[in-house]
Amino acid sequence: MSADVINKAFLATEEDFLALVRKQWLNDPHMASVGSCCLVGIVCSGMLYIANAGDSRVVLGRLDNTYKEVKAVPLSSEHNASVESVREELRSLHPDDPQIVVLKHTVWRVKGIIQISRSIGDAYLKSAEFNRDPLLPKFRVPEPFDKPILSAEPETLVQKLDPEDQFLIFASDGLWEHLSSQEAVDIVNTCPRNGIARKLVKAALREASKKREMRYSDLKKIDRGVRRHFHDDITVIVLFLDFHLISQSYWQGPLVSIRGGVGVSGHSIC
Repeated sequence: MSADVINKAFLATEEDFLALVRKQWLNDPHMASVGSCCLVGIVCSGMLYIANAGDSRVVLGRLDNTYKEVKAVPLSSEHNASVESVREELRSLHPDDPQIVVLKHTVWRVKGIIQISRSIGDAYLKSAEFNRDPLLPKFRVPEPFDKPILSAEPETLVQKLDPEDQFLIFASDGLWEHLSSQEAVDIVNTCPRNGIARKLVKAALREASKKREMRYSDLKKIDRGVRRHFHDDITVIVLFLDFHLISQSYWQGPLVSIRGGVGVSGHSIC
């Protein structure tokens, strides 16, 4: 296990998806506009590996022994054009394109279209071969380009886990739009573990309803498609850490740590 192995996995996933888009181009050109952020966490032999492409975020809950409090420690940075350092990175990668980031309706967007600068997919911003008919005009970039506008390469972090490390919160930007890292950590630290990811989603939705000056119960009644106008999609996984187990060099348990389906530690609302 290494950062290089994870990086290669991201790029292999990207290549396979673009190959699928290419194969389906004439029958389903819309696939060229489909993309996803990708946030990965791996615990191996006492080490934590984080890889992120997009604007999801992982936060560590770490016990501060001095103040006996669990503090939030962000372990990833968002690749979103609203962040000045991301805009600077894009401008340095595309020095000949004055429109690489555009302020549109008070929101910074890459080419005036999308907020994220890294993703899996979004083929229409990766290869000029998809920037044409029959793709819908709203997804097309006016100027020709000869290198990918977005990147699939993740930003990685590798660090040793300590006994003070209590849990990890992995979540899409829909959660962080309404809860700060510390607010999320406080909820996880003070509530029962069972159903804690669902509780974080509920807390974010309550904040979203307050901002819209409406009741939470009324927000829940809105159809999911329409609800995207009220809040972004929210996906949350909470992973509790057992230092004694994760510090062992050999693990005899199952090869997968989280199985598919809705469990007590994972919940998603789209």
